[in-house]
Amino acid sequence: MVVGAGFAGLAACAELARHPIDVTLIDRQNHHLFQPLLYQVATAGLSPADVAAPVRSIVKKHPRTRVLLDGVEGIDHQRRRIILTTGATTHYDALILATGATHSYFGHGDWARHAPGIKTIDDALHVRRRILLALEQAETNRQENVEERSEFLTFLVIGGGPTGVEMAGAIAELTRHAADMDFRFITRKCVRIILIEAGPRLLASFPEKLSAAAARALRDLGVEVRVGGRVTEVDEAGVVVNGERIRAATIVWAAGVKASPAAAWLGVESDRAGRVIVDSNLEVPGRPNVFVVGDTAAVTSAGAVPVPGIAPAAKQQGQYAARRIAAKLGEKRLPPPFRYRHYASLATIGRKNAVVDLGWLRFSGLFAWLLWSTAHIYFLVGFRNRLVVGANWLWNYITFDRGARLITGLDADTARGETAMDQPAE
Repeated sequence: MVVGAGFAGLAACAELARHPIDVTLIDRQNHHLFQPLLYQVATAGLSPADVAAPVRSIVKKHPRTRVLLDGVEGIDHQRRRIILTTGATTHYDALILATGATHSYFGHGDWARHAPGIKTIDDALHVRRRILLALEQAETNRQENVEERSEFLTFLVIGGGPTGVEMAGAIAELTRHAADMDFRFITRKCVRIILIEAGPRLLASFPEKLSAAAARALRDLGVEVRVGGRVTEVDEAGVVVNGERIRAATIVWAAGVKASPAAAWLGVESDRAGRVIVDSNLEVPGRPNVFVVGDTAAVTSAGAVPVPGIAPAAKQQGQYAARRIAAKLGEKRLPPPFRYRHYASLATIGRKNAVVDLGWLRFSGLFAWLLWSTAHIYFLVGFRNRLVVGANWLWNYITFDRGARLITGLDADTARGETAMDQPAE
């Protein structure tokens, strides 16, 4: 039984398909989502179908794999049963939990309404709607209320990790080029993008040299970078940072994540982020044949170094857990303890600029952006998605045109009203 069709879950299914094992894959969505590019959906660079693929299509060549569109409500580990959202139960001999993570607002759940994050396609479309609608409202209110117009043209991104940096750069490119190309009463000088990071520098997991390069690249795009900024309040009017009120109609949250409730399902210990603490074999202590992988697990590699929550790490964990299950069921030699192999850390800052840390080589600029683009196209699922994303990026690079600038999900009355900026995510 594999729960979750993310990178880890699909990697586990692909490995298990090589063995005479019946596999059931459970997920609440019918599609696999390439989350590293979800911010480009939120900033109108790509369409949802460009970064997602149907789960059944992905596993159709695995004859012993079946797919269930359902969620998990609980796990009875003594009887080895999973209790599904629909009320049904299903039995397992071995279980891999790869249920990912969601946003963490550090105890301020009420902030979610005003500062949405992007973890799903619905999240991305909601953020895209807010950004584009803010530009439309600013164009409409060009002479009525200068202060309100300024709020619509101020965009806040909270969190200076890879997601926040990439999001701030993409918003800068979208809003400034859209202002120049599509609007009559908005110029790029009117738009204000602010990136707020609580720590002393951006991209804390990267070397300081690359963090500084990322900050310079963002400033070149016109983004205000504020480090050491502690957010104490988020509401419909904006945020309070270090005691200063910043008014903005569009706020994007990229500051923290928390794991799915897998620890509660299993009744086991978790870390501060809710991740299940697993042993060196990715198994849950006291829960035989139960593996937790990806963003749901607190995993350490050689030297007690925490494994990062990135796609390559999730895929390695999924493959390892599947190999261990296959060895147990086939009574073969078990693989040695899990060891993560880190190849690179990458983050992009707009078009033709990125930072890359290969360990033995660190660089930024155009070549780093080309490497980032190649790596992300490679990891996309399906030839069609790789082709479409590559073509879209080439078109955007040449023309500066983002073709997915569609405001969807609003009725005509709401679209005309100022309260549209406060509509919650679906």
